[in-house]
Amino acid sequence: MSNFLTSTTTANPNKSFEVAQPPNDSVSSLSFSPKANFLVATSWDNEVRCWEIMQNGINVASMPKASISHDHPVLCSTWKDDGTTVFSGGCDKQAKMWPLASGGQPMTVSMHDAPIKEIAWIPEMNLLVTGSWDKTMKYWDTRQSNPVHTQQLPDRCYTLTVRHPLMVVGTADRNLVIFNLQNPQVEFKRITSPLKYQTRCVAAFPDQQGFLVGSIEGRVGVHHLDDSHQSKNFTFKCHREGNDTYSVNSLNFHPVHHTFATAGSDGSFNFWDKDSKQRLKAMARCSQPIPCSTFNNDGSIFAYSSCYDWSKGAENHNPATAKSYIFLHLPQESEIKGKPRLGASGGRK
Repeated sequence: MSNFLTSTTTANPNKSFEVAQPPNDSVSSLSFSPKANFLVATSWDNEVRCWEIMQNGINVASMPKASISHDHPVLCSTWKDDGTTVFSGGCDKQAKMWPLASGGQPMTVSMHDAPIKEIAWIPEMNLLVTGSWDKTMKYWDTRQSNPVHTQQLPDRCYTLTVRHPLMVVGTADRNLVIFNLQNPQVEFKRITSPLKYQTRCVAAFPDQQGFLVGSIEGRVGVHHLDDSHQSKNFTFKCHREGNDTYSVNSLNFHPVHHTFATAGSDGSFNFWDKDSKQRLKAMARCSQPIPCSTFNNDGSIFAYSSCYDWSKGAENHNPATAKSYIFLHLPQESEIKGKPRLGASGGRK
């Protein structure tokens, strides 16, 4: 335990690479370009920033490239699949389309009646989807001013994940709404979260056969869609220390090995293999929570932010000492490649 005690006082105990010129306030989302090592971060300082990440063997450098502003804090971001364009949404109740590659000016492509909490580009449909605290989700053709379709949700949208044709939306009151995007205007299924506390994040399986869900109570659920596979469902505890439980803020599948990362308000990130039900690697705790994280397109870089997440309110925020970091970790194969469970029989998993 001595290692835990010493690491809590360290901003960067895992000796990750620090991104230059980070945001001035807490980071709300991180998104890598699907085509190249360009990283976008959104922040409560109303800014959307982009860095070029240069990897040379075991060394990584970052260079700030460009930024745009919203009128209010920005909560979410995503890239178009061709890597040319960034979409961002937030507390100004609108989503902006930023043609980063061409150097063009951002334009508003989506409007809601309350802040936009989640955003995703669906390349198979050539549509943008936005989820809001106004209890709706809207699909947008970015060439038109009105949504293609508005989907009523049971409550405020907290999180969503898309791997066509699967989309899962997590809302307040522990609703999980599942869509088959081949018929996007109809709910495929609605379930109550297998976790007893508020949903914080979801991530669709790479094979679209199910999803992960993380809650504020340091727990992750592994859920399969097929009724015949319900026996494979399970939940596990993580991001806990003694009697303290912390929120699971981020779930990211590795693009190659299909293992996944969790990041939490305890300041740590871990790598897991759901098929063998094993934790592959537990990283040392940072001195601040990790509100968001993401892999780059080939899984060679894991980006995560360390900053105050306001989970303990304004009284625990000290502007004089608060600093937001974005770190880049280079995962070793042993950390992210799944392995058979020790002692497993020769049968199928």
